[in-house]
Amino acid sequence: MEGKRSELEMNLFRAPAAARAAKSLDRALFSRTLPTFAASVRENKLISKYRKQLERTKEVLDVDKLDPIAADPDEVLAGQGRKCLILRPDLKISAPETWSPVLQEATKIGDLKIVPFDIEIEYELWSYLDVMRSILPEELHGEIPVGFNTAGHVAHLNLREKYHPYRHVIAEVILDKNPGIRTVINKTDDVGTENEYRTFSYEVLAGPDDMLVEVSEAGCVFGLDYSKVYWNTKLGTEHQRICAMFQPGEVVADVMAGIGPFAAPAGKKGVFVWANDKNPESFKHLGENIKRNKVTEFVKPFNDDGHDFIKRAADLVLQASQRGDCAIIKPVKVSRSAPPAKRPEPVRVPVPPTVSHFVMNLPASALEFLHNFKGIYHGQEELFTPHTGTRLPLIHAHCFAVKADDATPLEDICQRIYNEIGVRLKPGSAEVDGEVAIHEVRDVAPAKRMFCASFRLPPEVAFSPRAGQGN
Repeated sequence: MEGKRSELEMNLFRAPAAARAAKSLDRALFSRTLPTFAASVRENKLISKYRKQLERTKEVLDVDKLDPIAADPDEVLAGQGRKCLILRPDLKISAPETWSPVLQEATKIGDLKIVPFDIEIEYELWSYLDVMRSILPEELHGEIPVGFNTAGHVAHLNLREKYHPYRHVIAEVILDKNPGIRTVINKTDDVGTENEYRTFSYEVLAGPDDMLVEVSEAGCVFGLDYSKVYWNTKLGTEHQRICAMFQPGEVVADVMAGIGPFAAPAGKKGVFVWANDKNPESFKHLGENIKRNKVTEFVKPFNDDGHDFIKRAADLVLQASQRGDCAIIKPVKVSRSAPPAKRPEPVRVPVPPTVSHFVMNLPASALEFLHNFKGIYHGQEELFTPHTGTRLPLIHAHCFAVKADDATPLEDICQRIYNEIGVRLKPGSAEVDGEVAIHEVRDVAPAKRMFCASFRLPPEVAFSPRAGQGN
């Protein structure tokens, strides 16, 4: 219905003049009665047959949300349960010679009888775009706001200034046309620029100011206060793409973990995650979500500055391994009547000595944290190849860059990485030394795109002398 509109649909949902440029929503304006005709069916058992045939001849009404089968307009017949098929209003009833052979024959033998019928168009049948086209001035029809982020029951708009006079009516219609939405808000500043925690100021346009939401992703359930922590439903595919790289038993250091969209799914597949976020509110929800998703054996929450966390994460993991820390996986419950000898023992999964992945999902500034990797494994060369089969960790750093079809954004990202670690990488594969895989995540603005740069930490960075403890 939201694609190419037929002339019939445009006539049925023609904008009521009184609704134009309204600052409040009057739903009664969208109720109307349109006269047309229907085919009264001699016996209800014939309805399916003639509906299929008249759909093929395009003579039966075909409009989204409007059922072409209705009670017969004759009250007596309707009382007997008789039905009719609503016909298209543009069908030339006065010229039977223009009807399809199907309709001509059915009326001739008495299976169908053409009768007047009134179509009742109620507000509920109007789509969001139909209502918006009716209310907004025509000069605003080119870019009617249709997209919004959602977090649980909250719809999050980012309206352009020219739509602000109509923001409350837009929000009311969104509530009406999206049953799962209870609150509509509009962002009033820029995420990631005014606030280091990527939270934002907002105004409530419709519904209660209830920002405690619950979201589901990758088999996990997350609770969060949307006004105090960062969440973006559009990143679900990226979360799963990165998590797919993790192997059970590995350690992942999630530097900007948020409420746990990487950590909880990874923990569920048996991956150790040292999950950190500087925002105290994110840290609180992270801890709750670790428990909620039953991954406490694998996921540990931290509330450090990202710079400091990178510098000490490798040491923390090595110390945990040297202590013999492990995850204890309880066996599936068995019958109490089973002999003790046949009851399986808990499985102990040891923490390995090294980090396999660092995830840095802070696109506004993650690349500026890369210098902290200098010296994280200084003096510990024996932990890695060629002394063992273990390779240095993969770094996954999200970032923003200009949107372009040429190599400009790739060159820019490589230069920014060089500025931080002093090693020149070239676009390619993360598994090849000296190369970086640059994945396009999503467009965030007409000229701005989000990327993820993944590369193997170069040995000259990992084993270099440790820098001072400052940033």
